[in-house]
Amino acid sequence: MKTDDLISMLAAGEPAMDRLAMAKRFALALLVGGVAAVVLMALYFGVRPDLAEVARTPVFWAKLALPGSLALGSLWLSTRLARPGVEGGAAWASLCLPIIVVWLAAIAALWQAPTEARMPMLLGISWKECPFNIAMLSVPGFISVFWALRGLAPTRLRLAGAGGGLLAGSTATLAYCLHCPEMEVPFWGVWYLSGMLLPALFGAIVGPYLLRW
Repeated sequence: MKTDDLISMLAAGEPAMDRLAMAKRFALALLVGGVAAVVLMALYFGVRPDLAEVARTPVFWAKLALPGSLALGSLWLSTRLARPGVEGGAAWASLCLPIIVVWLAAIAALWQAPTEARMPMLLGISWKECPFNIAMLSVPGFISVFWALRGLAPTRLRLAGAGGGLLAGSTATLAYCLHCPEMEVPFWGVWYLSGMLLPALFGAIVGPYLLRW
């Protein structure tokens, strides 16, 4: 760049920054990822036929509360880590709290159940495929969330990648709940969390490469 051009550019001043840029990027990323996860779930797995009936039970909404609360916490974490030099802070606690609550509820449910019923409560009928189904549904959200992060300025790339991956995984789990027949808390506490942690782990691995700026 020529000196005269540089002087002209500096004299013109910086354009006003859009204060809603981060919110817009994450809103678009979540919209794309969430809609894509629901469409993939419906096409590949199908919506459970008794959804309208089961949606009237408190346990169904308790099942949604786990990925829903983790989605909110990971969104908070991701928006913090998208800023240069900012730490996760209290956002980490917002992720730990729902996990602790579910684990305590799972332990209580297993403790009260007959011995022969405990393993079926833990494994259900879909434990082998559940985490991988969630990870598969998280792919569109993973791509869109990482697009949002790349357009910002994260400096803790591994943590930002993990937060973005967890956001994609928890959003995908919300969609998967519309298909999954499992209604036992111990199942969610192990296999839903495993499914959400897979994209989070992958995000931590690829974050330093995909989010570098």
